[in-house]
Amino acid sequence: MIGYGNPGRGDDGLGPAFSEAMSARALAGLDVDTDYQLVAEHALAVADRDLVVFADALIGSGEPFRFERVAPGRPEVLGSHSLRPETVLALADTLYGGTPEAYVLGISGYEFGEVWEGLSGRAEANLEAAKAFFLSWYEDTLSRPVSVHA
Repeated sequence: MIGYGNPGRGDDGLGPAFSEAMSARALAGLDVDTDYQLVAEHALAVADRDLVVFADALIGSGEPFRFERVAPGRPEVLGSHSLRPETVLALADTLYGGTPEAYVLGISGYEFGEVWEGLSGRAEANLEAAKAFFLSWYEDTLSRPVSVHA
């Protein structure tokens, strides 16, 4: 799992809050990474995995969270400091021949931009719903023969 976002920007910290919560659970087979943004180096980290989950804040959704499968996409300009999950997957395939099954877990946030740490009350509730969903999904996924980097 790669949880990313900026905890110093309010609800933008949902991805790191999620990945840190999953790391604290020490789930069997779950490798967890937390970062401010996705970068080209993450391609190497996911290339040898069968499965990867990217967790980030979601803006403008009426749902508490969204869980969607993603595929390698057209690479962005590589001079960019922050990449999308689709680009990380494309780089993993192009550079390392790795094509993991991949999902994005977007957790709805509401308060972004201001410099402050912590999550809004509504975002915290959405984080709890996302954690409950993920734990159930992960348990079901463990019954499949995969190398998980969720």
